[in-house]
Amino acid sequence: MNYVIFNKLSNNKKGELTANALIEKIGESKKISALGLNFTEFLSGLADSDKVYLVGGDGTLNYFINDVYGVDIKPSVYFCPAGSGNDFVNDVKDDLNGGVIDLKKYIKDLPTVYVNGMEKKFINGIGYGLDGVCCEVGDLQRAKSDKPVNYTSIAIKLCLYAYKPRNATVIVDGKEYYFKKVWIAPTMKGRYSGGGMKVAPRQNRFAEDKKVTFVAVFGGSRLKILTTFPKIFSGEHEGKSIVTMLEGKEITVKFDKPCALQVDGETVLKVSEYTGKAEDVDIQHSNGLYFGGFNGDLKRLFGAFMAAYNSVEHRLHRGDFARLIYYCLYSDRSRKHRKAHQKTP
Repeated sequence: MNYVIFNKLSNNKKGELTANALIEKIGESKKISALGLNFTEFLSGLADSDKVYLVGGDGTLNYFINDVYGVDIKPSVYFCPAGSGNDFVNDVKDDLNGGVIDLKKYIKDLPTVYVNGMEKKFINGIGYGLDGVCCEVGDLQRAKSDKPVNYTSIAIKLCLYAYKPRNATVIVDGKEYYFKKVWIAPTMKGRYSGGGMKVAPRQNRFAEDKKVTFVAVFGGSRLKILTTFPKIFSGEHEGKSIVTMLEGKEITVKFDKPCALQVDGETVLKVSEYTGKAEDVDIQHSNGLYFGGFNGDLKRLFGAFMAAYNSVEHRLHRGDFARLIYYCLYSDRSRKHRKAHQKTP
């Protein structure tokens, strides 16, 4: 049996039209709205021989993966793009077959973003800075009017006068970087973000080390940024003086002023920082504080222990191991970052 699950709000409320066109192609199907659907519960009642077609954009796909991640899915699952950006399909378009993509292999080993107390998987990337604000403005326009949202127009206006660049502290696998006048600061699982921009041209979503790519576009005048952005669509921005790309398994980005962020096209407002981590990195969050794991590396643990002791021994007694361990958990961050994030116990 074919099941076509569609998001009627996708592509400026044209999602159902795409679903109807798909049904004409694949034949008899049961059409189901994705809005409010419990995907895990729905899929559990299907057989191996059934076929599920998910029709929507990147936001629909993100909702799906966060609902079913880690679940053993029996039926075949295909994705039919019906979004306004379709960054996922831009990245994997070589796997398009009959207008759909076999989805199962793409929803494994996905990274996680931690932001504003929320934890989510992402399949494309995290957009922070100008691209996050683009989504924020687009959401406001969509709420006021049924007219299609022109994200290119929004981005140009933001570049010209509306967006105010932030300063950013970025930590990649424990190493700290600082950037002034940051325009975009995404972390990418795929190569594409922002409706077709090839932000991370070398990123490989199937890399064995599962690393993600952080990209900073920073500095420069508004005119310089306007002339650089068109190059991002083709990936030709790599190597430019105002662009830095860093690979890692755990990436934290902090702005000096809050800004909107998008996760696979879904907007999160008033974000001061986020952390993105690859699937096999162990971190824990408690009350908004980050506790970095050592992943079983005893040599690193010992070095961190001694560094932590040396940095605070004037405040600790040798027997105060509980307090020492507290500092040790923060020690694979620089002294500056540790002071900014921890409170004296």
